[in-house]
Amino acid sequence: MAGVALALVALAVGYWRSGNDCADVLAARPGQAMKAFVYCDYGAPDVLRLANVAAPTPGDGQVLVSVRAAGINQLEAHHLHGTPYVMRLDIGLRKPKNIRIGADFAGVVAAVGPHVTLFKPGDEVFGARNGALAEQVVVAETSVVRKPTNITFEQAAAVPVAAVTALQAVRDHGHVQPGQSVLVNGASGGVGTFAVQIAKAFGGGVTGVSSTRNVDLVRSLGAAVTIDYTKQDYTQGTESYDVIVDMVGNHTLRENRRVLTPAGIYVMVGGPEGHWIAPLDRAVQMIVYSKFVSQTFVIFLANVTSAELTTLRDLMQAGTVTPVIDRRYPFSELPEAMRYLETGRAHGKIVLTVAP
Repeated sequence: MAGVALALVALAVGYWRSGNDCADVLAARPGQAMKAFVYCDYGAPDVLRLANVAAPTPGDGQVLVSVRAAGINQLEAHHLHGTPYVMRLDIGLRKPKNIRIGADFAGVVAAVGPHVTLFKPGDEVFGARNGALAEQVVVAETSVVRKPTNITFEQAAAVPVAAVTALQAVRDHGHVQPGQSVLVNGASGGVGTFAVQIAKAFGGGVTGVSSTRNVDLVRSLGAAVTIDYTKQDYTQGTESYDVIVDMVGNHTLRENRRVLTPAGIYVMVGGPEGHWIAPLDRAVQMIVYSKFVSQTFVIFLANVTSAELTTLRDLMQAGTVTPVIDRRYPFSELPEAMRYLETGRAHGKIVLTVAP
């Protein structure tokens, strides 16, 4: 009991002392600074602040990238609000530990550190790192890849988190094979637009589920069949699917199982959100459920690597995958872009353009 009591005291002390380094980060002198978005407290997009922060310098094996465009994802919304609250055990209880925000970026190599062999100043690249919503980022040379010549900086910035998530859902967890039937629920969203194209590229016959206004978009991406969810419930249809990639999670596991083939695979990418645990509670349900049925139920966290980005670069270079951008915002309008993201109405990706 004494050990438990001490642990609770330590947790309480940690809670009240938990904070961030806002004052230190914001103390950069203008001559040494760049513009970057920070958030010192959890909250709505209004807590985002464009501030002067210390400009980065590339170290051994690193490159300095001048950001030309940055993408935003639901990942940023979760960090901004600190939800589900269970996340705060890792990212900060009362305030975010890391006040920088963003992941996806595309830009031009401005400088290289010692022993860099893969890139030189002037190379156009894209990748992902924490704090990407800034004028410049420093990243390991092995964490970025060259931007395809046939896509823009904005399109490249739409790729890392969303497209890697789609690639791993379709290829690594859905194991999509030529001739298989694949249903993508949420086919017009940031991840869904990539999932439709990637599933088709792997030879799948794709059914895309979206709202009425996005049916034509989903069909143009390669879906052989489209379902307007305002008129039809895919779990009540007569078709069965080898793979379901679900970005929405608006149906129970039992309902999804009904339209899976006996050896089918259900891959959960997104689900109903909540303040405390959801959608993580559904992951527990899936683990238990999988032990009693013939189908496979999978949930995963995407891991952005240069190998995955290279695969996507090649698909884009070949014209097989094209990023879909809903809206572009100037860099300074990140709060407005986040507000639009949180409406859930975006089709494709939202990106910000950073002036060179």
